[in-house]
Amino acid sequence: MQIKLVEVGLRDGLQNERIILGTEDKVRVAKGLLAAGVRHLEVTSFVSPRWIPQLADATQLAHQLPSLADVVYRALVPNRKGAERAAQTPIHEWAVFMSASETHNRKNINKSISDTYPVLREVMEMAKEQGIRVRGYVSTVFGCPYEGKVSTAQVLRVCEQLLQMGVYEISLGDTIGVATPKAVKSLLQECQQHIPLTQIAGHFHDTRGTGLTNAYTALEMGVRTLDTSLGGLGGCPYAPGASGNLATEDVLYLLQQEGIDTGIDLARVCETSEFVQTKCRRPLPSKVLQSHLAQKRQEKRGDES
Repeated sequence: MQIKLVEVGLRDGLQNERIILGTEDKVRVAKGLLAAGVRHLEVTSFVSPRWIPQLADATQLAHQLPSLADVVYRALVPNRKGAERAAQTPIHEWAVFMSASETHNRKNINKSISDTYPVLREVMEMAKEQGIRVRGYVSTVFGCPYEGKVSTAQVLRVCEQLLQMGVYEISLGDTIGVATPKAVKSLLQECQQHIPLTQIAGHFHDTRGTGLTNAYTALEMGVRTLDTSLGGLGGCPYAPGASGNLATEDVLYLLQQEGIDTGIDLARVCETSEFVQTKCRRPLPSKVLQSHLAQKRQEKRGDES
């Protein structure tokens, strides 16, 4: 079994950080991840800098990233204006996003679900003209911070609309980290009646400590793509209490111990996350990263004694 990990730390991870990383630092992070073997990176978003100042350098960053034949860089594109900006960069793929719950969609996008579809169709049409593939994100598929549980029927309605627009893959997001393995299995069983699981990715948050088990359940069900974030960076500004994304290091450790191939070097990812942790001036949530750093400190003390 080979699993594709989509590294979302540079976009979904950093967007919630108080300290803004400079473009040079972000390029250094990207290079570190590339050196570790990461080949799918979501690097920024072409949203208004007023909404997310951390990603104000989207165009500048896109032009400074290393160009490698086997690497896919992706950016979030919210609307036509964002698409026009993205089209002037070497970004390979775009991503569109919306929520499965009405209230979260209004908080996040400032539009109803029905009013969001025409905006995304416009982005999809521009992507088609540019020959660019587009991924779709659906947030709050297991629960909404404002409405509670979200029905599977509503999740499927949103997914089917995005697929009809032409997205090649849908990332199902447990935005507030309320999912359990039973809920993951139930949703995917329903999904696969309508959507091939080869077109589904898992995007889990570890708010309540179930992220890894949920991800593993998704893999057992047949999902082969997971979104992860270095160090466990992330959250959602419109989902109170939502903690970081599932940490890349934690997923890598689990998969490696299970003999599942990712082609990514865990130690080198930890090196890059250590740099990000220093820049963010706070410990990052990844348990494997913190274990790695503790061992590194112990080895250093041993060398000094």
